[in-house]
Amino acid sequence: MEEEDESQSELMAKASKIVRDKISQIDHEMREISLDMHDHPEIEWQERRAHDLFVTYLSKQKGWKVVPHAGGVETAFSATFTHQVPGRDDFRTIGFQSELDALPGIGHACGHNLIAMSGLTASLALAEVLVRLDVPGRIVLLGTPAEEGGGGKLKLLDAGLYKEMDACLMLHPAPESGTGTMLAVQAVTVTFKGRTAHAGAAPWEGVNALDAAVLAYTNISALRQQIEPTMRVHGIIQGKDWAPNVIPGESTMTYNVRAPTISEVKVLASRVQKCFEAAALATGCEGQYEWDRAYADVRNSPSLSRTYSAYMKKENGIVVEDTPFMASTDFGNVTYALPSMHAEYKIHLDDKKTQGNHTVGFTAAARTEEAHERTMEACIGMILTGFRILEDAKFNESVWKEWKEWRDGADGP
Repeated sequence: MEEEDESQSELMAKASKIVRDKISQIDHEMREISLDMHDHPEIEWQERRAHDLFVTYLSKQKGWKVVPHAGGVETAFSATFTHQVPGRDDFRTIGFQSELDALPGIGHACGHNLIAMSGLTASLALAEVLVRLDVPGRIVLLGTPAEEGGGGKLKLLDAGLYKEMDACLMLHPAPESGTGTMLAVQAVTVTFKGRTAHAGAAPWEGVNALDAAVLAYTNISALRQQIEPTMRVHGIIQGKDWAPNVIPGESTMTYNVRAPTISEVKVLASRVQKCFEAAALATGCEGQYEWDRAYADVRNSPSLSRTYSAYMKKENGIVVEDTPFMASTDFGNVTYALPSMHAEYKIHLDDKKTQGNHTVGFTAAARTEEAHERTMEACIGMILTGFRILEDAKFNESVWKEWKEWRDGADGP
């Protein structure tokens, strides 16, 4: 973090006090919103209750302009707060994120109820800081659907909802804290089409689509021996109306291909594609391959990460390292579009039952009072980092200079 001069240190101390007071004031409401989301999980593109929950709440807040169904996406929203100071029209814009979707069957096993609450909390508290300290600035909170698949943020990027932001920040609960890189990922849906037949009376008349899926599965399992340890290939096999006495005429595979960078994902995806094609050729099935748009690797702004880490240590006594998080998110594409930060913060997990995100144990952990408290602590660090962008033009310029130098040499989306 760039050094603060004496006057700036005094300003940040005042901001910290306002943030803590505001969080204390709205803490109960934020907890209720988090629990409502947690108790009513909605999977990608179906986050209607969560959408309405946030739109209704924000519409009651003074000074906020709320847009339901933002960017033409049914379950996305945007909320904007602007504080203007006479004679100053050079204010900047900070963005926050509220992810809304859950996972099929296991609910908020990635803690999106906490993420959504953190975005809302940060937005409201920072708005209070701008008004109380009379600092010009704009805050944009985006409600983003379909992070767990579908790429909600990609649609909002295409719609231009990030264009006016000077920086975008978000938080994510995890087993450990960190601001390091995350993997790029590309999803694919494969449909093998064969021909049904009586499995006992005339199996030779069939073209077995399940065999194609199983062969593709084993091909990929063999491929894993020859890929880098930082790469991941994983997925599932599904079928509809299968019966043991019928040769399956159709099967579906849904797979994710991950690697440290988006360029490496593209290379690995071409190798995985050959595994699918070989299985189709061997069984006589027709293969149909639908590759989704890739999620880019997360490349956090070093300056934003250092600033957040410094405030977390100063305000909460928490040390945040630049530890990588071996998962993926559509926020990676945001980091390629403007200076951004996706910070993980640690919540308590029952080590005997919970392996981390995307487990039933994490679902339970995301509902606890302890997780709520850790989220509020992390919010303080994120809010002060956002305030630094809004009140310090030189800091914002240095962040953009650093980002542009990196982006000019990066192979990204």
